[in-house]
Amino acid sequence: MTAVSLHAITVLGHDRPGIIAETTRALAGLGLNIEDSTMTLLRGHFAMMLICAGEASSGDIEHALSALTEDGSLTVSVREVPEEPEHAALGTTYVLTVHGGDRAGIVSTLVGEVARVGGNITDLTTRLSGDLYVLAAEVDLPAEVDADALQAQLRSAGDDLGVGVALRRMESDEL
Repeated sequence: MTAVSLHAITVLGHDRPGIIAETTRALAGLGLNIEDSTMTLLRGHFAMMLICAGEASSGDIEHALSALTEDGSLTVSVREVPEEPEHAALGTTYVLTVHGGDRAGIVSTLVGEVARVGGNITDLTTRLSGDLYVLAAEVDLPAEVDADALQAQLRSAGDDLGVGVALRRMESDEL
């Protein structure tokens, strides 16, 4: 019997209907359990990342997903990853939102402020809609961080970038 292992699987490329269905059908056919996943469209390009557990080897998974790559519009990568304990929250979860005119440096500047106080970004999404740039992130802050002071610093950095910034505590019913 093969030991249960974890695999990180990515599927990237031109979007079309059915990618998720085809991918998950092949994974289920191998007896793999999807433990974590994220799937999105990025400017018309499909991006999916999954962490799956099961007894299949990387080669078996790549073979099962090879039909996705036949026309050259998608790429698939598979790699075994070590089992790691689930990361406990550092302290309190906040939601960081940003909106304004698009320009280089918005993400790096604002997440840099979060990192400076020891915060961890656990989820981040950005979207450009016309000229409006929108960022939404879940931020895990250590208990000792002064969230009001961080919010003031983030707003100041946002003012320098010409974007609006808000940081609010995430309520438990939002998780």
